[in-house]
Amino acid sequence: MRRLVISVLALVGASLLTAPPATAADADCADFATQAAAQAFFTAAGPGDPHRLDSDGDGVACESNPCPCSTSPVPVAGTPTPTAAPTTPVATPTTDPDGSGGGPGRREHVRVVRVTDGDTLVVRLPDGSEEYVRILGIDTPEVHGRRECGGPEASRSMRGLAPVGSRVLLLSDPSQADRDRYRRLLRYVHRSGTDVGRAQVLRGRAQVYVHRDDPFRRTASYRRAERRAMARERGSWGRCWR
Repeated sequence: MRRLVISVLALVGASLLTAPPATAADADCADFATQAAAQAFFTAAGPGDPHRLDSDGDGVACESNPCPCSTSPVPVAGTPTPTAAPTTPVATPTTDPDGSGGGPGRREHVRVVRVTDGDTLVVRLPDGSEEYVRILGIDTPEVHGRRECGGPEASRSMRGLAPVGSRVLLLSDPSQADRDRYRRLLRYVHRSGTDVGRAQVLRGRAQVYVHRDDPFRRTASYRRAERRAMARERGSWGRCWR
């Protein structure tokens, strides 16, 4: 009996050693009903993003999926990680990330570290920490995940308006939230006196974006720039948005 048991155990062990390793099925953003569900899966998968759910490398998976949303990005190997807010005293905004503003206006000179796409930057704050900045009032075609018409051109345009290494001024809008649902700073960006967001609109590389029908303070000026770009078929108005 003892020899029989030993023989059975040996056969089981051999089968385990020779069996091919199980591999998790590949997943994409369409497999998840919400962004929060995708984020939970992304976090459980660990560093490296094996399923490529974080297309722009900011630690937030499937940003185009509907909410509920997770606002707790996880580090991904080889990409910059958003850091905590500066420890120096700053005005605390009284805003809801999903709603209107009402908090105090803020302005800060920062250095551009990376251009993520046509409407998002990574910047270095005076204390050395880094933040993602979603430029207020504009929206540009996607270049991560699904690539949309005009996306690469919008990114190139932004790299010209706010090159890596350049010094820019961030301005908040008291009528808007301080951060979006992904904890990115919501700011106007100025470089050498130029409103970078409005310049993108005027070039036809961005469209005006009003969150939840809650106009930002520069909406009228941005709309005028958009009408001019449309009338002259500049940028993406000439081949993508008509």
